[in-house]
Amino acid sequence: MFLVTGATGNVGAELIRALLRMDAPVRALVRRPDAPLPDGARPVFGDLNEPGALAEAFDDVHSMFLLPGYADMPGLLTRAREAGVRHVVLLSGGSAALEDMSNAISRYMTLSERAVRDSGLRWTFLRPRAFMSNALRWTPQLRAGDTVRMPFPKVSAACIDPQDIAAVAAQALTGSGHDGSIYELTGAEALLPAEQIAILSKVLGRDLRCVGLSDEQARVEMEQSMPAEYVDAFFRFYVDGTLDESHIHPDVQEVTGRPPHTFEEWATDHAEAFH
Repeated sequence: MFLVTGATGNVGAELIRALLRMDAPVRALVRRPDAPLPDGARPVFGDLNEPGALAEAFDDVHSMFLLPGYADMPGLLTRAREAGVRHVVLLSGGSAALEDMSNAISRYMTLSERAVRDSGLRWTFLRPRAFMSNALRWTPQLRAGDTVRMPFPKVSAACIDPQDIAAVAAQALTGSGHDGSIYELTGAEALLPAEQIAILSKVLGRDLRCVGLSDEQARVEMEQSMPAEYVDAFFRFYVDGTLDESHIHPDVQEVTGRPPHTFEEWATDHAEAFH
């Protein structure tokens, strides 16, 4: 049995679909009975911030897909090991390699990886770069007009389709030879924000315009939707240049046997979400 946490998220939902296509027994951890899940998924209720109440979720589970950043990662992993879980595929991030404890994002990624390493469980780490699905945050602006205001306009990233992350996770969960591996997951091309908007313009058949924000404007807008410590983390990454997400890695191809999706392919598949 495979347990998928974050089952309603961009990666978790795609992973459930991938495992179901492989006829793998999969259980989806959710907090609410009305949580939307792919057809065929078996829900189990629980909260990873309360590991003492996860006996049913862990029952008969051999491998689990885990998100980072839970308050008691060591306790959670101890419960999982005691229940019979043997392997964890952790969704981490590129900033884990920085081990920068002064950066809120790098810190929780790093601490999550350390907890898994110290857990006594077999492990595989996935370190994706920026998600293509982050483009969905532009939908309010696109509903209001044809201009998209963008922070960090000079920063390029080899964004990855969550479906590709899920494909690697499915192989790591069900296959052999992945124990102790760290997969750096990127798309096939590094794009500037304006280049992403140009592709989206083509896919949607609209004349879209990208407007880059100054750092001051970006900070003001970002602080309206996220804690200041996370805004600071992104500024450390993209203004101070501590994290380079433009480098392209071959890991998706090597693990899945196919190239990662392009941003145009992702945008075409999700065009309806922008209307």
